[in-house]
Amino acid sequence: MNPDDHPLEESAESRLSLFDFAFEHAPIGIAMVDVHGRIMRGNDAFSKLVGIARTNLRGTPFAAFTHPDDLEADLTLFKEVLAGRRDGYSIEKRYVRPNGSLVDVLIHVAAMRNAAGSVARFLSQIEDISLHKQHERELAEKAAQLELAMEAVRGGFWHMDVPSNTFETSDRLAEFIGGPEAARLDLRRYLEKVNPDDLSAADLEPLLQGTVDQSVAEYRLDTLAGEKWMRCDRRLLRDADGRPRRIVGVAIDFTEEHRRLEATRHHSETDQLTGLLNRRGLVNHFRQLPLSQGWSVAAVDLDGFKGVNDTYGHSAGDEVLVETARRLLRSVRETDLVCRRGGDEFLLVTAGRPEAGEGTAERVVDAMRAPIAIGEAVVEVRATVGVIWTDRKSDLEDLAAQADRLLYQAKMAGKDQWRAGRTQTVSRHPSD
Repeated sequence: MNPDDHPLEESAESRLSLFDFAFEHAPIGIAMVDVHGRIMRGNDAFSKLVGIARTNLRGTPFAAFTHPDDLEADLTLFKEVLAGRRDGYSIEKRYVRPNGSLVDVLIHVAAMRNAAGSVARFLSQIEDISLHKQHERELAEKAAQLELAMEAVRGGFWHMDVPSNTFETSDRLAEFIGGPEAARLDLRRYLEKVNPDDLSAADLEPLLQGTVDQSVAEYRLDTLAGEKWMRCDRRLLRDADGRPRRIVGVAIDFTEEHRRLEATRHHSETDQLTGLLNRRGLVNHFRQLPLSQGWSVAAVDLDGFKGVNDTYGHSAGDEVLVETARRLLRSVRETDLVCRRGGDEFLLVTAGRPEAGEGTAERVVDAMRAPIAIGEAVVEVRATVGVIWTDRKSDLEDLAAQADRLLYQAKMAGKDQWRAGRTQTVSRHPSD
């Protein structure tokens, strides 16, 4: 039988030879240290770590090349091993090389005891973790910078582990939502804080499915300080095979910015005299109207308005226009659209069956028959209306032109009345 088949029966000389080989050729630093903390022996990797030639290592105390700020913690553990309270320890510390450069190391120290159980020496394994510590410091620096940046804004971070479907907010975002003592929120509790009308904007499904890698959402969030508009940047992280792994997001309060944007948009879409929509505003709001059984577009023109301007001046004419706007708004539903096209011309959009638009036209004509007080004077201004109904959204300008033609017919018939027409799309396919 081959003696090599029985490692336990190897001679002491053979075991020592194997130890020496491993000691000398180990890819990490290895050092033998006596009970006084002096180097008895070190390999090449250890010599390079401390920057001391192997011929000069023997007898050098490890305190000589340990950073002063790290020495006390190392010595405390070293003494605990000597006292029998532990058999070894691991510690991170810094070596100071003769040229003054520093190297970060992770040391694993094991006691080598004699037959009586006393420590005879120590065996240390030393890893160079300088690169790791550098990355750690860089990450800490970036985290600190990010923390400072987040202190300047209101909001915070959240993340979602896709495989486990686990969502969690950061402490800062939880505090922003619920106050200093608030716990982190899971997805259900976070979505409960989102305005129900904005839940579609907060949807993460495209990211979860991996159809997009990043997106931006804007939604209203219930917070300790009331409802806030949040802008949320979301980004998908994938695994090595390209599968969705993690979604990270940052939600930032941009309520004031949103208000300014809304004010600017409102100003650009509003007639400054009457507060009604202008032509741009009408087009934009018409596009956003929800599905309906149809839409009526009514063209309104004032009868006798020129006489008011000629007799009482343009300021009086402006008062008539403002009062007309009030009466038009009272004649429609809150969801309908009222626009001043210019001068004394208006456009109204009413959703629903043709009868809804025709009812609006009739109410407008009736409303404008009441006299309008202009200072001490009272003026009579009437309205003529042409209204066209369609079962499908089409070009608003074309619908307005058709309403204008009906308006002209009503004027030719004597004014102070309304005319209605219908244009219906004929489906070519049953599925249309």
